[in-house]
Amino acid sequence: MIYDFCIIGGGIVGLATAMEILKRQPGASLVILEKENVLARHQTGHNSGVIHAGIYYAPGSLKADLCKRGAEATKQFCREHGIKFEVCGKVLVASNALEVQRMEALYQRSQQNGLKVERLDAEQLRQREPNIVGLGGLFLDATGIVDYREVCETMARVIRRDGGEICLSQTVTAIQESADSVTVSSHGGSWRAKKLVVCAGLQSDRLAVMAGVQIEHQIIPFRGEYFRLPAAKNNLVNHLIYPIPDPELPFLGVHLTRMIDGSVTVGPNAVLGLGRENYRKFSINWRDVTQYASFPGFWKTLWQNLGSGTSEMKNSLFKSGYLEQCRKYCPSLEVTDLLPYEAGIRAQAVMRDGSLVHDFLFAQTPRMLHVCNAPSPAATSAIPIGSMIADRIFQAG
Repeated sequence: MIYDFCIIGGGIVGLATAMEILKRQPGASLVILEKENVLARHQTGHNSGVIHAGIYYAPGSLKADLCKRGAEATKQFCREHGIKFEVCGKVLVASNALEVQRMEALYQRSQQNGLKVERLDAEQLRQREPNIVGLGGLFLDATGIVDYREVCETMARVIRRDGGEICLSQTVTAIQESADSVTVSSHGGSWRAKKLVVCAGLQSDRLAVMAGVQIEHQIIPFRGEYFRLPAAKNNLVNHLIYPIPDPELPFLGVHLTRMIDGSVTVGPNAVLGLGRENYRKFSINWRDVTQYASFPGFWKTLWQNLGSGTSEMKNSLFKSGYLEQCRKYCPSLEVTDLLPYEAGIRAQAVMRDGSLVHDFLFAQTPRMLHVCNAPSPAATSAIPIGSMIADRIFQAG
């Protein structure tokens, strides 16, 4: 059998792409191959569960547009399918004079992006969040929370309903493109398809190379470590609490996140990972480490971010340093409040010159489209990202 479409990767981007393809071409034959025995095992299943509003992104940029449309599309998908979500809002807290300046720049950006954002002075911040302190803040009422694993499970049901197949526990071992099809092989079988889409996240660069695609980047894993608060402190905050981010850094800083199950998490930080899928602290995958250590872009980006990287590593090793990142805006927290919680790993695409890829990165051939980088917030933006990928596939003919 030759399928019309094959998708590698059972995370939210791959699933959203499959849904869109089947929506546009009813009756098409489509198969999703996922190497794990469950969907959304890696980046999708380890994120903070936030439906972002899009305040951070440059006005008019693709990320700003996708996030804004994605937030509404995600909420609508949840409404249609009975998935629990909550629009709880987010407060960004300025803790010093420099962050107040950055806060004002974010406010201006939010206005250009058409977002509803409320400025808060110190007293208004205290009234809205009695346990949070700061010189001021921004309140975004559109930010929400959801369990993205449940979203993915529902997407899978929609895909199967519309005739798609999902094959789990299929680690791809070979990809061969010919004039009329692409053959994908695993230890469990072989599939031929007229078109292949690869949404492989942490393994995306390896699959591109496997398929014979020339790339100039490599995926470097960055580990995001979280803690959870004791159940007695689940009501510590009313909204999501974020610091004002440093625009020079690619990560948003340690924040307090209300989860859809009622718990509150603290994190994440951003430290170099010792494996692409090694979630336990100090767990090492020597193949992964050897691969990025031999990539020139790794050493260049390490040198360019030496100061922040050293600080993040120190805070990872010493819980008290991690805690201070939160105590800037939530001084009542104690070290004993930081309970264990599973880490996440971010697939950061790095170019040979050491630059971090912050935008979408695709590699395309006549019959393949490799999604080499789908930047944060890919979970929020997944539905319109899937539409964008489908555009590329159908435009290619």
